[in-house]
Amino acid sequence: MAVTPAYLNWLQDTGVALKTKDGAPVKVFELIHETDQAILSEWAKHFRSQYCSDLDIDFLREFTGKTRAEYLNDLKFPTKTGGFGPGTRSGDFAEILVSDYLEFISGYWVPRTRYDRKTIRNESTKGSDVLGFKMLSPTDSPDDCLAMYEVKAQLSGKKANERLQVAIDDSGKDNVRKAESLNAIRQRFYEAGSIKDAQKIGRFQNPVDRPYKDVYGAVALYEDGIYEPLEASSSDATGHPSKNSLALIIIKGKDFMELVHSLYKRAADEA
Repeated sequence: MAVTPAYLNWLQDTGVALKTKDGAPVKVFELIHETDQAILSEWAKHFRSQYCSDLDIDFLREFTGKTRAEYLNDLKFPTKTGGFGPGTRSGDFAEILVSDYLEFISGYWVPRTRYDRKTIRNESTKGSDVLGFKMLSPTDSPDDCLAMYEVKAQLSGKKANERLQVAIDDSGKDNVRKAESLNAIRQRFYEAGSIKDAQKIGRFQNPVDRPYKDVYGAVALYEDGIYEPLEASSSDATGHPSKNSLALIIIKGKDFMELVHSLYKRAADEA
């Protein structure tokens, strides 16, 4: 079993009770990050592993003439400036944070196949943002769960955009994208020789004959300086096809984009 990253202790439930326009509850978390070097280094290593295993990096960079840091910065990580780089960084960071929340706090198994096979580093991977699986026993149970979460981030700027509403709207499409997303994960596991993990995904590919529960989530991350609590009250989940199984979450934090850039830098420098 993977060890829970220590940085998740910085993710605090504020206890604030918000509701959407249609009365759906919204949980609010705050990431209160500190300057603990050991925790930041552990986090950076975990973060780096989403893009490239430390066991693989020397083989992959062998003929490039690049150091480990150069290989990661030049070929794997989204760019700090220019084009879609910063936006992709914030989006990837947000998705990885929510993946960790689902796995280590909510108890799901979350495959990490979304970032290491990117063809274009400054683009987000298509499909559902985060998928998590919960299997109650070695045999099928109708209470097994597939969690599909959409994650949107605004970690800089001067005015908050409707990130939560966009996440809700995109979440409403997840059931349509589910089959493709599951197939992509299963195929990546198969190509990597992880047959047992591929078989776990297969358990969720035929809900008619092997029923389970679908749960959904919509998450918005905001820089604290532009976070607007009223954004939740103006959001509306009425049109979501599975509104009753939809979790709504807001995560705010100070100096979010500065944290993101420093995490990418540390992940490269300490490789």
